[in-house]
Amino acid sequence: MKKFFTVAGIIFLIGAAGAFALTKIDFNRMNADHYYVQITEDGTKHEQKVEDGSLMTSYSYRLDGTNAEGKTKPLEFTAQKNLRKDAYLKVYVKDEDKVSSYDEVKFEEIPKKAQDKLK
Repeated sequence: MKKFFTVAGIIFLIGAAGAFALTKIDFNRMNADHYYVQITEDGTKHEQKVEDGSLMTSYSYRLDGTNAEGKTKPLEFTAQKNLRKDAYLKVYVKDEDKVSSYDEVKFEEIPKKAQDKLK
């Protein structure tokens, strides 16, 4: 009986750890290509009424992104706020051209070939 409770306890702990890990995984960034962009101007503002009558504001951007190998491609994405001018972003791209997420990064964190294109 003691072995049963030990095994059941171990199974419970493994399951709990797995469930915790799944809540911490960001699927928007998993298996995404990384590109780097610099915000050089304000985004295009869009306002949309939502069901409760309030306005939802977003900002769209069209920028050329550069990957670690120095290859450039045009990217489009939206943000819930107007992003800071001169900020550098690491952009997560899936399915060739769909931006799924982004992080602000320091210029020094950008791979050298991408830095050269962003200067």
